[in-house]
Amino acid sequence: MAFLMTSTYSSAPILFNFKTKILKSIDLNSNQQPTPLNLGPVLPSPPSPSIRRRSFLLLCSSSSLLSEMESSASEGVYPLHRSKTIHLVRHAQGIHNVAGEKDHSAYLSEELFDAHLTTLGWQQVDNLRKHVHASGLSKSVELVVVSPLLRTMQTAVGAFGGEGSADGNDVPPLMAKNTGNSNRPAISSLNCPPFIAVELCREHLGVHPCDRRRSISEYKAMFPAIDFSLIENDGDVLWTADTREKNEEVAARGVKFMKWLLTREEKEIVVVTHSGFLFHTLGAYGDDCHPTLKKEMSKHFNNCELRSVVIVDRSMIGSNPSKTDFPGKIPSGPDVPSDAV
Repeated sequence: MAFLMTSTYSSAPILFNFKTKILKSIDLNSNQQPTPLNLGPVLPSPPSPSIRRRSFLLLCSSSSLLSEMESSASEGVYPLHRSKTIHLVRHAQGIHNVAGEKDHSAYLSEELFDAHLTTLGWQQVDNLRKHVHASGLSKSVELVVVSPLLRTMQTAVGAFGGEGSADGNDVPPLMAKNTGNSNRPAISSLNCPPFIAVELCREHLGVHPCDRRRSISEYKAMFPAIDFSLIENDGDVLWTADTREKNEEVAARGVKFMKWLLTREEKEIVVVTHSGFLFHTLGAYGDDCHPTLKKEMSKHFNNCELRSVVIVDRSMIGSNPSKTDFPGKIPSGPDVPSDAV
């Protein structure tokens, strides 16, 4: 792990030493006769203007040096293969967002169970898809990780799925026709990254029916090409009707999820998840950053907003070797070049 301990370079001791040296130079250059020791303490005479100017410049230069040292200590250099680029996406507008913005108590309604996207939500997905292709993300992303809820999976396959319809292809579609009242054709799984559902990145668990998932068996029929193999239980055993997951519990789950991402081989990953999960997970990071960066990370996501971040494995969680490092060893044998030539 690489740490630069900024606190070690406190300015107070350094300035104290500088001031001590200045006072000594004043005593040595003074025209006054030395004071007999038996006369008691005597304050030194004020320094001359030239000495004051030199002292001021010395203190300014030391402050500048400290500033540079603190600036460099806030930067980190890490091996490239210990980092990953993560593209975080909040799902598009769901029916629960519309109802909840009008009346927060609506989140308790069973009518919003496993909420699907609105018509506006699908328009947001279409716009995100255009951005994904225009920016080149569609070619660089190696994996799409998605929360196993209807609105997140609709967003994920709509924005990052294959081109065109799945009709007439032998491969299973990412999304079946008209899934979740979408009025959409089937979405192809051709020429796109693999999709995998992970429960660690779900929204707050409990109480709100919109955050309760269907059975995995139902989802497999709706999203045939999404990999659900990491989900152990067919039914939703994590959601409870009477207990809402605490914010700090969501944050802890988010940190666990980020550590899981570091164990993956893929270097560029999309995560399609939820507002609360993103807010509390990112809030657990950034304390070692400039306050402006911390504030930038802690903002709530809009519907269908995408933000890209980099995570660094400083604790050797993953074990993948570098694909770009080169050892540079000189070949052995009789033709080894001589350093003397």
